[in-house]
Order: sequence, then C-alpha cells, then structure tokens
Amino acid sequence: MATHPTLTAITDRIMERSRDSRATYLKKVAAAIEDGPRRAHLSCSGQAHAYAGAGADQAQLATGRAPNIGIVTAYNDMLSAHAPFASYPDLIKQIAREQGATAQVAGGVPAMCDGVTQGETGMELSLFSRDVIAMAAAVAMSHNTFDAALYLGVCDKIVPGLIIAAASFGHIPTLFLPAGPMTSGISNDEKAETRKKFATGDATREELMASEMAAYHGPGTCTFYGTANTNQMLMEFMGLHLPGASFVTPGTPLRDALTAEGTRRALDIAHGKDQFTPVGHVLDEKAFVNGLVGLMATGGSTNLVLHLPAMARAAGIILTLEDFADISALVPLMARVYPNGLADVNHFHAAGGLGYMIGNLLEEGLLHPDATTNAGNLTAYAQEAKLNGDRVRWEPAPRESLNDKILRPASDPFQKTGGLSQLSGNLGQGVIKISAVDPDRHVIEAPARIFHDQESVKTAFKAGELTGDIIFVLRFQGPRANGMPELHGLTPVLSVLQSRGQRVALVTDGRMSGASGKVPAAIHVAPEAADGGPIARIRDGDIIRLDATNGTLEVLTEGATDRPAVQVDLSGNGDGCGRELFETFRRAARPATEGATSIF
Repeated sequence: MATHPTLTAITDRIMERSRDSRATYLKKVAAAIEDGPRRAHLSCSGQAHAYAGAGADQAQLATGRAPNIGIVTAYNDMLSAHAPFASYPDLIKQIAREQGATAQVAGGVPAMCDGVTQGETGMELSLFSRDVIAMAAAVAMSHNTFDAALYLGVCDKIVPGLIIAAASFGHIPTLFLPAGPMTSGISNDEKAETRKKFATGDATREELMASEMAAYHGPGTCTFYGTANTNQMLMEFMGLHLPGASFVTPGTPLRDALTAEGTRRALDIAHGKDQFTPVGHVLDEKAFVNGLVGLMATGGSTNLVLHLPAMARAAGIILTLEDFADISALVPLMARVYPNGLADVNHFHAAGGLGYMIGNLLEEGLLHPDATTNAGNLTAYAQEAKLNGDRVRWEPAPRESLNDKILRPASDPFQKTGGLSQLSGNLGQGVIKISAVDPDRHVIEAPARIFHDQESVKTAFKAGELTGDIIFVLRFQGPRANGMPELHGLTPVLSVLQSRGQRVALVTDGRMSGASGKVPAAIHVAPEAADGGPIARIRDGDIIRLDATNGTLEVLTEGATDRPAVQVDLSGNGDGCGRELFETFRRAARPATEGATSIF
C-alpha cells in the first residue's frame, strides 16, 4: 500500500524544517567517509598503542586490512538489563575471527537505573546521564580505529545517549545489540496492587519487598512497557537492530545466535564492503518518523518525547511537539501492554510482537517501507527470528494477531489515535500519555494544590489532607531546577486517591516514566518554573483544566498568569550524590520541548 499522504506530509515538513542542519550534517558525514577508515592514517606508534592489548588479534590488526569492530558497552552486573552483556564481547570477537576480522571493546558507558534511584537524590542525575553517555561513547570511538561499531545498551537514557554518539560518528556503520527482557514474574497489576496497599498501610514492608523481588527476579529488562522496552521497539522501527531481536530473553540459544548474526551483519555493512551502510544515512527523517509511528502504535514511554528530539538533533533533524501530536492523531493504538493493559512484553512478543505490528502498519501505509536500515529497508522487519541449528533464519511474522486482547490490527485498534497527546494553553506546553487513562478522566477540572517536592505530597497524603478533587501542581522539577527527575514515586498516592472516587490529575515540569499509570498527568510543562514559566504563577485553589481530548492545559482563575513568578531557593539541589558535578548541565539545559539536552 502507498504511504499515507498525511505521513508523507509530516515527513516532508520535517525535511523542510531540517533542510539546512541536515545538509550540514550530511556534508560532515560525507567528508569522513571520503577520508576513509582512520586506522590506515594512524602513525605506527599510534597503531601499536591501539593493538597492544589485543592478544591473539594483535598481528591481524597490525598487518591486515579486514574490518575492525568497535564495541561500546553499558555492561555492569548491578542492573539486570545490562548484566547479560558480560558475555557479549567474547562472542563478538569469536565470530569476528571466524570471518577473518577483529573486534575490540572501545570503551564503556555508565548505565544507571531509574528504578533504583526512583524518589532518591540520584534520580536528579538521571536525565543528564544521557548526555554523559553520549560523551563517554564519543570518547570510546575517538581513537578512530574502527570500521564498524556495535553498541550494547538497553535502558532509559542509555540507548538515546548511544544514538547521539553514533550520530556523531555518522560515517561508521553501526548496529545495536539488545539483551532482551527477563522472563515473566508476577503480574504487573499484582505488583501495583501491593504498592497501593503499602501506601495506605495495608501491606508490610516485608510483603512489599517480596512482591518486588517476584517481579524483578532475573537478568534482562523489566517486563512492563516502560522506557527500556520502548527503546528496544524504537531500535527495530528505526532499523538499528536486526529484525525480531528486541524481545528475545537473555541466556537462550536464539539470543546468542542473534548476537552472533549482528556481528556478521556489522562486518557486511562495514566500510569498504559492498553493503556499506553508514549510520548517518540510517538516521534520517524517515527513520525518525517510523520511530514516532512505533511510539504511538505501541503506547510507548513519555520519556521518548524528550529523547527523540535530542537524538534527531544529533543527526541534523529538528522534531517538534507538533510532529508528535500529528502522528499520534494519525496512528492507532494497536497494543495493550502494561501499564496500558495486563500483558507484559513477553506476552506481546508471543502474540506476534513487532514483526506483526510493522507488517500491519506497512500494509496500512503508516510507515516508510523504503527507509534505509541495517537490514536493507524496513520491509525486512516484518519478519521474526527463528533458530536454525546455531544460526538465525528469518521468516514472515504472523499476519494475524495471536491474541487480540494484547495486539490488534490498525484497522481494528484499541484506540483510533496513538498513546500520547500534546497539551498547550496559558500554562505552556506539555504532553500526556492517555493510552492507560480511562476516557472518563481525559478531562479534569479542579482546584490546584501546589507542591515543590514529592515528599510533601506524601506527607499531606498521610496526614489525610488530600480530599476532594485536586490537580496536583508539582513544580521546580524541570531540567534547570533539579535535573528533571522522574516522579513515578507519586503514582501509588495518586492511584489511591483516584480509586477512592476523587478526580485527580498531575501537572508538572518534571517527568514520569513509561510506567506512569492510569492517573492523568500533564508532564514536561515548558517553560519550566525555574525559568519563570506560567506554572510558577499558580497558587493553591486556582482552577485548572486539563483537557486531553482537545489538547489544552489552562488555568481558569482570572489574573493567575499575571502574578509575579514564585521564586524558590534551589541551592539544595546543587550538591550531594554527585549533583555538584552537574551544575553546568543544569545551567545549559534546553527546554523540555527541545529534548532538555545540554550538549547542543
């Protein structure tokens, strides 16, 4: 089917807006390609330094001209999502040697977990860790001894940071190798129910701990559809994974076979090969539009509304909230994965997963089939990976959903529009994830209750002060105020109030993760309070209307936006847990509408 004219128009608009910056970027990529692999230009001393630790590969590196793969890894053994990467470099090197090539670990990048730091001081470093990861990966690749690259990363800030770095080395062919989700534990609904009981004092800490350990129990990503798994979806829709690689669990023969096949593919598309595919050509306007379509069709994480503009800008492409809103209006919600439903990503994968979804969206004209990918074009991703001996074979993904409670065709979706909506009005711009919110709560009008930190909300809740309908305004949580931590720790309190029959919503210049749940939340509000945005002028009792149906966010109290902006002492955000090292990032951060990045 021909590409939908609206999708074409949105893509053309992005291309026109990005014309000059994209042309400048591609000119730099072309110059680097023309210069050829830098390994050939290094001094003998420089090469000797680069190869001295290569062991059995040292002679091949010094005298051969076969491709050398650079591995950038987010491995650590504290976080389940990245622990499986421990074995990847050895396997990659083995496969490279079998192909007459070499591979080296170029360097590592930090990988922090928002689940561990949720509600803790360390969360204030989380968003800016994306920029640190980009810079650390750039340092790893700066030795310029690589003909292709493999990036090992999964979670929230790691993949976006690695993409930004990969775009900076746009002349180098690049694949991303995932680790996959952990096997399913207790249901996400059961876990959430225990959290609510603990918030009301109806469950003990021991019961809460037992529940959490039963949910997060082994290697791999968390199984709910939060930012980590949204990243994996995105890499497939944008053609940076191998087809069908995203949701194969760790420690299985198919997982290892996909890692081996990814290594072979990296060598196939390396510099000097017939299928040479520099990543700067993959990361084009069509790829980012395809990624946006995937985000909406799956009801993915709101964090990607921050990350995608930053990732795109690294490749000379300018995305705006208008692009998100227009694609959301065009693309139906095809999946119900927790917190948008009861299923986890393993159930989604078993129901047909990304292969089914991409195939169906291609049939409906809602993706660009001719987008350049590491597998040729996007049509290759309408396949699923199977094991054939110790090698991977690809076969067509199911044409029918294997569970229509989890996955439906675009012609019969769960919702006619995507999972995210843009909000704008006299309080600024923001976004809301509506795919998990009951339609009866898409419009909330209520008095404001102002807070400046999460603990104050919890204290008021425990004191029984939060009665009636309330719109919680939690401000001074933006990138310039305190690094824009996630506020997921509020979810149990808000959920309890909503379950009691109160109409509640959250308005914040902070952010919520892909696990933000069923309470309406206007997030990423910009301009932020620390920049004197309208949200800094609201007082307790002002009437606010959050209307996700019409895409508006407004204070209705006359004269509210004419008041002076509230000033608060933010000096306490500047030290402890490494925060003093991030002052430059806070001062340089762009608005949330531009990705909240501090590096460009």
